Amino acid sequence: MAASDMDNSELLSALQAIVGEVGVLQGADMAAYEEGARYGQGRARLVVRPADVAQVQAVVRLCAERGLALLPQGANTGMVGASTPDMSGTQLVLSLSRLRSHCEVDVANRSVVVDAGVTLQELNDKLEPHGLWFPIDLGANPSIGGMVATNTGGTRLIRYGDVRSNLMALQVVLMDPPGEVVELGRALRKNNTGVDWKQLFVGGSGAGAIVTQATIQVHARPAQRATALVVPASDEAVMELLQAFERDLGDWLAAFEGISGNAMQAAIDHVPNLRNPFAPDDAPAFAILVELEANASPKYSQLDLQEVLNSFLEDQFESTIVNAALGNATELWHLRHSISEGARALGKPIAFDVSVPRSRIMEFCREGRALVARDYPFLTVVDFGHIADGGVHFNVIWRKDAPEQYDAAVVQRLRDAIYGMVVQDFGGSYSAEHGVGPHNLAYYQRFTPPLLQQWADGWRERLDPQHLCGTVDLGTAKN
Repeated sequence: MAASDMDNSELLSALQAIVGEVGVLQGADMAAYEEGARYGQGRARLVVRPADVAQVQAVVRLCAERGLALLPQGANTGMVGASTPDMSGTQLVLSLSRLRSHCEVDVANRSVVVDAGVTLQELNDKLEPHGLWFPIDLGANPSIGGMVATNTGGTRLIRYGDVRSNLMALQVVLMDPPGEVVELGRALRKNNTGVDWKQLFVGGSGAGAIVTQATIQVHARPAQRATALVVPASDEAVMELLQAFERDLGDWLAAFEGISGNAMQAAIDHVPNLRNPFAPDDAPAFAILVELEANASPKYSQLDLQEVLNSFLEDQFESTIVNAALGNATELWHLRHSISEGARALGKPIAFDVSVPRSRIMEFCREGRALVARDYPFLTVVDFGHIADGGVHFNVIWRKDAPEQYDAAVVQRLRDAIYGMVVQDFGGSYSAEHGVGPHNLAYYQRFTPPLLQQWADGWRERLDPQHLCGTVDLGTAKN
């Protein structure tokens, strides 16, 4: 029976026979699965929520037999629409939110086997009693499967790397042969027995297979932290300061986050219980949130990390920095993680998640702001990001009080201009962390060499010849 010949009542019965009544949603209950965190709004045929890998297998086989398009979805926190259905109403959203029964910690191996539906916060809660954590620090609470599918980075990438760097093994359910389970890798840090096949499924937003379980390396929780929000003497001083940190304190440097004055003020003005760390002075034009971490216990190392940071910053005064707020780490990180909320309160964000060589990141921010001020003076730039790894969230806000009404054509011209600058002028990426998805597909087609697009098409054709999976992250827009 083809998908077109199978009405919803028949499909509902077939899916309920696999996952039970609680495992299938329809009607208004699907709303949270049909809209992305920032972009992506569609209509699902049904939402199916398998609770174990056998149920995932059976759903995939049903889809293959009936020619049903499916869309894998984790916690749906992505920013490029890759986890939300299109408007056709034909796609079956396969949510992994109930796939969460396994979270097995091997303390001595510093690894954990975890189901794809377990969230980052749940994983860290499970690890905390063992003095461990998975230190990919985000403003959201994604699922582990979604983090694999998007190769999440976050604010501590310079110390711990991204998901790819910490991934030991994967369990995936294939589209072809439909429903076949494959185990890729083991809980090993050294395994040079051939191609590392698990990496094919990292960063592709679910193309070709559904991630159902991951084995990841976890880390010892720091014994000490030291945090400061510092004001650089100039744009040029930012890289000088970063290099000084890496030269003198590189063993402990965990975060080096840039925050523009606009970003800081948006958070302070619109998020309750936030204050300006530099009060009574105004928020500076630019500041850097820096954090050091050490696993060495003060009992044995005689190390006081806060004293180390304070001494280092004193030596940097007048050369690379002109002010510093040495405060409560929780308070400073709350300010950093509140920027997106503050930006949304100002108006409608036009988000750019981009990266450039870090040596040019301040130059890019300066030129990007100049472009917006010159050509779109009614828009406001609220930028912040991961200076140490070259990533920046160059958010542009169409303010609620702007004299011009929101215009999609204007936004498209702005996107074309910013992404063109990033890729062509700065040798950067139009998507540093969030992936491609429908939101960035046109730029994938514009900036990815045709040969590489052909390779991606061929790879996907081999893994998913029926085009069951609805993601568009790999290859051109076939679905």
